[in-house]
Amino acid sequence: MKITGVIRHWALAFVVPRPLIGIAYLPRYLLHWIRYRNLAPTLSMRWRDSYPCLGDWTSTTPFDAHYFYQGGWLARCVHRAAPKHHIDVGSSVLTMSVLSAFVDTTFIDVRPLAASLAGLDSKAGDILALPYADRSIESLSCLHVIEHIGLGRYNDALDPQGSVKAATELARVLTPGGHLYLSLPVGRARTCFNAHRVHGPSDVPAMFTGLHLLEFGYVDDDGNYYDRAQPSAAENLDYGCGLYHFEKPADAR
Repeated sequence: MKITGVIRHWALAFVVPRPLIGIAYLPRYLLHWIRYRNLAPTLSMRWRDSYPCLGDWTSTTPFDAHYFYQGGWLARCVHRAAPKHHIDVGSSVLTMSVLSAFVDTTFIDVRPLAASLAGLDSKAGDILALPYADRSIESLSCLHVIEHIGLGRYNDALDPQGSVKAATELARVLTPGGHLYLSLPVGRARTCFNAHRVHGPSDVPAMFTGLHLLEFGYVDDDGNYYDRAQPSAAENLDYGCGLYHFEKPADAR
């Protein structure tokens, strides 16, 4: 192994999963190294092959509550609706890999996914100018994406109305009777430049002109998931995750 690989492994040990937490666990790592060597004295163990994982000694499996619950929520919604084809804009590709197991899925992103998997297609596309005609998509999702638009984080143009413009574009391509599944940070409204925006949960539906909110769920600040709630229930959160299921009315023009 090249020396650069060893340096990378050790550097990451003090960054992932939580910055600098590895320092506290370093004595345990060294103690375990010595014990393991004593258990297998003939085993070849070289420092150049070491790959310390210093933050994984936990009593429960850690997870990101926003991404864990939004992925499960989307999969259940799409499975229940049973569309022939589903389009996603910029969501977690891990979620898309699972979704594509039961519905043909197209993933749209300014950075196309360079992967090959049955049932999953990827296209280049900008959420502010989607490569679809008006009223053409039956089933559409966009999870934890529009809060980033216009903040320059992904080399996009700066625009204070980025989230609103993205919402308008998502609503444009949805066909009458079609469904949009959306998630974004909700709670105390603010811009955390240049990471993301947090939107007031009751303000979000107004961003999607012509769409009807069918269902709302959310993840609170403690990582608890609530299904079929009202947006007002999440008003006092600091950084929650709002899950919005919209429908474009069948008689929409």
